[in-house]
Amino acid sequence: MGAIRLGTFAGAGGHRFPGLVTDAGSVVDASEVGATTRELLADWDRALPRLDALAAGDGVPLDGLEVLAPVEPGQILQSGANYRTHVIDLAAAHHAERGTRPDAEIRAEVAAMMDRRAAEGTPYLFIGLPSAVTGPADDVVIPSWTQQFDWELELAAVIGREAFRVDRARALDHVAAYTIANDLTARDQVFRRDMPEIGTDWFRGKNGPGFTPLGPWLVAASDVDPSDLRIRLELDGPDGGVMQDETTKDMLFDVAALVAAASEITPLHPGDLVLTGSPAGNGMARGRLLRDGDVMRGSITGLGTQTTRVVAER
Repeated sequence: MGAIRLGTFAGAGGHRFPGLVTDAGSVVDASEVGATTRELLADWDRALPRLDALAAGDGVPLDGLEVLAPVEPGQILQSGANYRTHVIDLAAAHHAERGTRPDAEIRAEVAAMMDRRAAEGTPYLFIGLPSAVTGPADDVVIPSWTQQFDWELELAAVIGREAFRVDRARALDHVAAYTIANDLTARDQVFRRDMPEIGTDWFRGKNGPGFTPLGPWLVAASDVDPSDLRIRLELDGPDGGVMQDETTKDMLFDVAALVAAASEITPLHPGDLVLTGSPAGNGMARGRLLRDGDVMRGSITGLGTQTTRVVAER
């Protein structure tokens, strides 16, 4: 078998179980090793060789199962402004709304700022809610309270060994796997217009139900090179097409730096997620936000594809 791909599935009667996706497109029940993927991650060093051996067994067809979010995280640490081009594009879009300064001037200024951050700064992290997680094929509902609903496809690192105040050199030793997250954002809720002194409101902007489609599965870190993965989001709908198509090389702070920075403040536990930020190509910068009926197809090299339909709140 190739890469270890571990997910959470539901079969007949809604029975949920952790399973291994084989190269032949079947799923082998892994519940004899652990009752949930989070339980497997909590004992990852012991579980990984057993999962590898189990993957040679017979499975059931994937297309007969419901693919659920691959893990129920305890904590979600999100990274903001971590792709150089993405930050430049968003800054230019926000200034264009106000029409105060030339686009080229804004882009040059923000580019210089990002270069200084990469050389001298630290990652910008904030907290996401586990209740925002949904499956990789579930519909996403646009809340009635936003008019600027946007996509942000991201690489997510999945913790497998507890990490507290680990340095960057050892940080990747604590990552068990990687998966795909779409960190959806209500752009018009991010900045508090009633309290500009407070700044951003990430709680309201990013944590509605279903705002974090996750999966389709976890791919073992030993099978992934996070430094050079292509992140691609396609949008089916009017004015659709390829919206994001960038590699993780454009990150200001790599996965190791993000995990180390998060662990400096709080202990990270097995099953926790560290989202690594989204590359250029978001709707706000393109002037094309999500609409009822849109379908997002998000893929990352070697991690599979998630397909989610967007529906208006009824």
